[in-house]
Amino acid sequence: MRLSRQGYLREVVMRYSTVLLCGVVLIQLFSAQIDAQRSRSRWQTLSGDAPLVIARGGFSGLLPDSSLDAYSLATQTSVADVVLWCDVQLTKDGVGICFPDLNLANASTIDLVYPNHKPKSYPVNGVTRQGWFTIDFSLGDLQNVSLIRGILSRSDKFDGNGYAISTIQNVAEQISPQGGFWLNVQHDAFYEQQNLSMSSFLLSASTTVSIYFISSPEVNFFMKIAGSFGRNGPSFVFQFLEKEDFEPTTNQTYGSILSNLTFVKTFASGILVPKSYILPLNDKRYLLPHTSLVQDAHKAGLQVYVSGFANDVDIAYNYSSDPVSEYLSFVDNGNFSVDGMLSDFPLTASSSIDCFSHIGRNATKHVDFLVISKNGASGDYPGCTDLAYENAIKDGADVIDCSVQMSSDGIPFCSSSIDLKDTTMVVQTPFSKRSTTVPEISPNGGIYTFNLTWPEIQNLTPAISNPYKVYDMVRNPEKRNAGKLMSLSQFLGLAKNSTTLSGVLISVDNAAYLREKQGLDVVKAVLETLTESGYSNGTTTTKVMIQSTNSSVLVDFKNQSKYETVYRIEETIRDISDSAIEDIKKFANAVVINKVSVFPNSDSFLSKHTNVVERLQKSQLPVYVELFQNEFVAQAYDFFADATVEINTYTYGASINGTITEFPFTAARYKRTPSTIAQAPSGQTRLTLSLLLSAIFPLTLLLT
Repeated sequence: MRLSRQGYLREVVMRYSTVLLCGVVLIQLFSAQIDAQRSRSRWQTLSGDAPLVIARGGFSGLLPDSSLDAYSLATQTSVADVVLWCDVQLTKDGVGICFPDLNLANASTIDLVYPNHKPKSYPVNGVTRQGWFTIDFSLGDLQNVSLIRGILSRSDKFDGNGYAISTIQNVAEQISPQGGFWLNVQHDAFYEQQNLSMSSFLLSASTTVSIYFISSPEVNFFMKIAGSFGRNGPSFVFQFLEKEDFEPTTNQTYGSILSNLTFVKTFASGILVPKSYILPLNDKRYLLPHTSLVQDAHKAGLQVYVSGFANDVDIAYNYSSDPVSEYLSFVDNGNFSVDGMLSDFPLTASSSIDCFSHIGRNATKHVDFLVISKNGASGDYPGCTDLAYENAIKDGADVIDCSVQMSSDGIPFCSSSIDLKDTTMVVQTPFSKRSTTVPEISPNGGIYTFNLTWPEIQNLTPAISNPYKVYDMVRNPEKRNAGKLMSLSQFLGLAKNSTTLSGVLISVDNAAYLREKQGLDVVKAVLETLTESGYSNGTTTTKVMIQSTNSSVLVDFKNQSKYETVYRIEETIRDISDSAIEDIKKFANAVVINKVSVFPNSDSFLSKHTNVVERLQKSQLPVYVELFQNEFVAQAYDFFADATVEINTYTYGASINGTITEFPFTAARYKRTPSTIAQAPSGQTRLTLSLLLSAIFPLTLLLT
């Protein structure tokens, strides 16, 4: 018998019931322990309970909003009491459906199913809107209309799945969420003008559906339904739109209503506000001090819910492109906690609350892998600068790295590129005239480190890396030119004085060219600097690792020192032979590979899991993987635009020995969560959620 998509999804997840979510986090094994942890935690919510996770349209960050699969995925990957959000729309025959907008054209195939149906125009809150409105179609008319993504920047892989538009009753029957439903009524006045009664529909639906919350931005709607549901009815939540928008009943702006919370308390038990009401941003997208809204609302007896959370949108620069940091700023900041968060990615909201709240920077580490920086904390500061390294240490890196370059006067220093154009503002200086072409390094002209002295180089202004500028995503613009470049000696001194680092990783490339064409012996310079800095005489316990893509360089170091050597494999590999491994072991103690060599992907979805890590580790070669970045565009869709999910998948799902990352704080925080890893009972399969879903997705596409 062929299962439905929902049935298949449920069966597969149940089949691997030993796999629990804890952020990323994948194991249902310790769910009772997690629930106990939630109840013991001291939350600053109005009730003292953990904040609610509200899944907007289900897991709408990945699957079409309000589809049964989106709702099912939300319940399978979130906290047990996740609340499912449904934007209620009414059809021509008065049936309530879950759909994110009045206009069906925004997230469905209505225009393809009815190509000859001309869009209509209606006044909505005083503004004329044109489209295919729900009120012009009966439920029967919508049977062949499918749900698709409503945000075009998200994956289109699920648009052809034939996801049906569902009634609220159908969603309730198929999903049965423990946390119940949150029904959002965006346009009650509009439906009333069309002789359709939203309040009558809700009263009828409440007899068969567990409605825990009803929200609306219209005061009159609450006046109409007051007392209709009885003492045990749903909680009423007044939704605030943008502050300058006008509320249709009072004709006041939402900003002015905000100053009269005692009025809101007369008809609602809570408020739903955009993020900016609590943590506003300045015009440069940095956080301003938090407002007093949460405290003021709690004093008035109102719970505070927050909307606008999505992992795949730009967030304040303060969060370093890390959605978990944003969630935590609303629930675990020491001053207040909101009572719930409305998210397109409920897994991340769940992990933020259950796994990463109330954990200090000095908490015990529970996961054993190395956090290795990439040019320091180069996601937040210009790479290889004093600020990048100092913050990498503060952020919890175990190992900081230095890619060694040579100046013309023979000083080894740290820079991610031998071409100063890539890392500094050198093109805006008179040194731009020193541009040369070196075919052995690049076919393009460059201003190379060996063409400038160290005094000239150290006075250059560094520049932050922006690898995703093509997506209009830039890193920490206020610090884009902050910090100073460091000599290898300065770098080693900084590392030696740290009480938290376990090691340093020194990368050496272009050694043959520098020796033969520029008369600069980088191997000798590195060894001498290590000796001068006290790394070879036993005065420091800081481990030294030497990395290179060139085996002959590593052989040189092995012949002249006892430092660990690390072979960085530049190309993507899908397998590795026994003979190749034996060759590597002759000159390297560990290996660095790229992420795709562990989890290949196709069209940004994981396609398989190679055995490269397993084979290398069986031969006693630790495996470090690069490059981990927080920006969601750097990750496969399987990771839900959440860098922590990606880290979990590689460290727990693939058992790698270390992550090489431009954002060491994210990886270090993952190591401190006490619920990140659990062993499945003997004989049962351990999977990460991402791996589980990578198997589900292709099959889901076939089950159309």
